[in-house]
Amino acid sequence: MKVSKEQARENRRRIVETASVLFRERGYDGVGVAELMAAAGLTHGGFYKHFASKADLMAEATQCGFAHSAEHSAGVSREQFITRYLSRQHRDNKGQGCVMSALGADASRQSETIKATFAAGLEQQLAQLSGDHDADGERRADLIDTLAHLVGAMVLSRACPDDSPLADEILAVCRARLLGEKTPEQ
Repeated sequence: MKVSKEQARENRRRIVETASVLFRERGYDGVGVAELMAAAGLTHGGFYKHFASKADLMAEATQCGFAHSAEHSAGVSREQFITRYLSRQHRDNKGQGCVMSALGADASRQSETIKATFAAGLEQQLAQLSGDHDADGERRADLIDTLAHLVGAMVLSRACPDDSPLADEILAVCRARLLGEKTPEQ
């Protein structure tokens, strides 16, 4: 049965969104095409009607993840962003969370296309954090420092066992430091 152009667009969107979540949960190499297509409710054979390769999907899914993050952080103050980012809820929901903390290490071992997608997403996040004003000099350095601190804290927290007090301590200490608050006592 022939699929309409509208249905083909919807199928592609569903594949990209499903891949974006699964890649953030398990990494680029942790999800195969057959499993991904099944999760999207489609057959494995249809994949190559939409994408030339898994790498093409990886780039598009990464862009989708950055767009998702941008939607959820639009209009949020720096303090709100830090508090949300360094929360247990964000930590425990990789598939719905930040692309940088979920896939940054994976991206460093991928193609230049994926790295370029990450760089563009990072620039987009920096622009959003700056309030869409051109941030140069010290302001841009502060934004990069904040973002690197956030991503690093999330990566370290996720690397600990889920019930580890250290996982929560990392989030609490980094959140307090970034917000200029007193570091929580243990």
